[in-house]
Amino acid sequence: MPAAGAAGTDRTDGSDRHDGAVREKSEQQAEAAARASRANTALHTGGAGPTDQADHAGHAAHAGKHGRKSHHSDKLKADLTARLNRIEGQVRGIKGLIDKDTYCDDVLHQIAAVQSALNGVGKLLLSGHLKSCVVERIQEGDMDVVDELLKTMNTLMK
Repeated sequence: MPAAGAAGTDRTDGSDRHDGAVREKSEQQAEAAARASRANTALHTGGAGPTDQADHAGHAAHAGKHGRKSHHSDKLKADLTARLNRIEGQVRGIKGLIDKDTYCDDVLHQIAAVQSALNGVGKLLLSGHLKSCVVERIQEGDMDVVDELLKTMNTLMK
């Protein structure tokens, strides 16, 4: 997946190096934001450990709508988080391109790259959802999960 600034690799004005520096800085900012978020979560959860923080965050995000919680592996969660951090850096890179009045076509290519990366995150999460949550609920006799899944897939395909 192309990173911000990769669309114009044939430029000779040195902007590729600048785009790389902007991208690196954006990734560092994303990591700092993630650390701050974890610290904030610890503050609001009474200093809960990393596992408790993840459980609390997952529960708050998912339990609000269905009263259920996902139970993905630590490896999948780490992969999803890494991908989202990278995407966050790409979005910040796009903001920088706009601030620098970068040629519209280059910016549009970067937007397409972000959309593709988000679709990749969605596919990965959908795969995990099908293999765990959906299978488990069908085994429990809860066939409502099929309608829920169809609605979700329709939303993802818009």
